Amino acid sequence: MQINVLTLFPDMFTPLQTSMLGRGLEDNKWQLNLVNFRDFTADVHHHVDDAPYGGGAGMVLQIMPIKRALDSLKNKGKVIITAPQGKIFNQQVAQNWAREENLTFICGHYEGFDQRVYDMADEVVSIGDYVLTGGELPTMSMIDATIRLLPGILGNAASPIDESFSHGLLEYPQYTRPENFEGMKVPAVLTSGNHQKIAEWRHKEALKVTYLKRPDLLEKYVMTTAEKKMLSEIKAEINKA
Repeated sequence: MQINVLTLFPDMFTPLQTSMLGRGLEDNKWQLNLVNFRDFTADVHHHVDDAPYGGGAGMVLQIMPIKRALDSLKNKGKVIITAPQGKIFNQQVAQNWAREENLTFICGHYEGFDQRVYDMADEVVSIGDYVLTGGELPTMSMIDATIRLLPGILGNAASPIDESFSHGLLEYPQYTRPENFEGMKVPAVLTSGNHQKIAEWRHKEALKVTYLKRPDLLEKYVMTTAEKKMLSEIKAEINKA
């Protein structure tokens, strides 16, 4: 997969070139193409923004340098903008994007884009109801969430399958050595060697964590009969505690 990013601050994207994603870049499992759209301006001062027609506070990013930067790309693929009016980004969106061959992100600044820039986007996406100084940080978050789903990036093919949100539930608790630390013990089932019991425990714990910390997720989650029984047991255990 190739990721194109149109940004005024390409140096901000260093974190994507480290750790597991960095190794993926080195192994050519994905490519990162950073494009400074200031390089596509027509005036000597390289202006990328201007005052909005009709008046108003702040400056608006112009369409011309962004359109020229987009036209310079051989493989744009899906064009994505981050903005408050966009749909909320989630794991399902990341999974859908991970199936694409090319993605192009446009990072905004100032008071946003000329509306005609939004009209060129295939998707407008938000990472939450709060305001940041630019589109670089949300873009990096979305790229990370997407690229880590590609084969070979995490090393363990099962890793993205068991994670929070992958099946609509939060992830179950995890433990490692020592088995007993200052009286805090690892649940006995995890050291039992009974893989069926371990799987059942993990499923129930994932349901429990979701019920306690993100009950809103259960409103959209379609439970099986066995899961409904599990949830009843969980509620009974909580009320008894």
